[in-house]
Amino acid sequence: MTKRMTLKLVAAAAILGVAGMAQAQQTIKIANIVELSGPGTTAGTVFKNGVELAVKEINDNGGILGKKIENYSVDTQTNPGVAKGLTQKAVDDGVFAIFGPVYSGSIMVSMAESKRGEVPNFTGGEAASITAQGNPYVFRTAFGQSVSFPKLAKFINTKAKTLAVIYVNNDFGKGGRDTLAKLLADGPTKVVADISTDAGQVDFSAAVLKAKQSNADAIFAYTNEEESARLLRELKKQGWNKPVIGETTLVGQKVIELAGDAANGAIAHVGLTVDAPNPEMLKFKAKYYQAYGSISDHNGIKGYTGVYVLKAAIEKVGKLDRKAVAQALHGINISAKKNPGVIMDVSFDANGDLDRESYLIEVKNGRQVVNATLPALNAKK
Repeated sequence: MTKRMTLKLVAAAAILGVAGMAQAQQTIKIANIVELSGPGTTAGTVFKNGVELAVKEINDNGGILGKKIENYSVDTQTNPGVAKGLTQKAVDDGVFAIFGPVYSGSIMVSMAESKRGEVPNFTGGEAASITAQGNPYVFRTAFGQSVSFPKLAKFINTKAKTLAVIYVNNDFGKGGRDTLAKLLADGPTKVVADISTDAGQVDFSAAVLKAKQSNADAIFAYTNEEESARLLRELKKQGWNKPVIGETTLVGQKVIELAGDAANGAIAHVGLTVDAPNPEMLKFKAKYYQAYGSISDHNGIKGYTGVYVLKAAIEKVGKLDRKAVAQALHGINISAKKNPGVIMDVSFDANGDLDRESYLIEVKNGRQVVNATLPALNAKK
């Protein structure tokens, strides 16, 4: 090879390298690391759909700071080890942000990798322990138990003197059960039955029988969505006619579809519902249905609003700096009037927990009906 040819090749490589860098700077790369198979399939798929819907809207309107979002999705298989490996790869590939996992057990394992890479990580997980680790790069897309359960406990104290708790024995379920027990400890409602169930459990006959034998005034049910549907069907089968109270996973769209009329009467505190009396939420409901031919549950709203939260934070910083964006998210207040994609006014604290309005709902005739709108936990009086 001649010296002249060598110089030409070096020059060409340099040009390609510069072009590659320029191309990389033209997009904002985000990874959707979610449950697309296994027990978390429904939650992960709907969350992914919400992210993709927001990405398309933002890109169609010029992107963020003039740059388009490049989004890809991978399947954790609802396996924490797989989630950790996929997060490590995303970090090594230089993504700007990560969305997911949705399941608490997975984000608890995988978030160490996003922290290592200083990559903002938006999760759908609700276990209280997620944001108690002091990880400055993890942010919720829904209430953590530390924000939602004080509202829930206040409601339960008005409805029951005695309570049977049926929970799933994983990070999500145990976190909820422990948080609620602490909140109820000094109040009028006493827990008279503590009933553990397994993730993926099919037969709830023994759990329901234990609840009935406790003679509790109400049941607090805190299981994953598919199990919630099975539990509700068993409660109806055994003739339970007292209140069944829960959180979002008791009354989600998938639960209502699977449980049928057994879901009617279930009461829950929810942070997100497409049936909220909010014009922007109703717009999202229609857009999601048009795109996917189904009604979104809370997971779709989580993914969708999470991307718009990222957009607001980047625009506040004014540059593509992951560390600066993560810092800006701590203590941020985002107005839905100025940023319609977040749907509801939202704020984040120093731990990455969010706060906003929420709802008490009841399932009536197969749909969520909002009975009350509750203010943000830390709303100014």
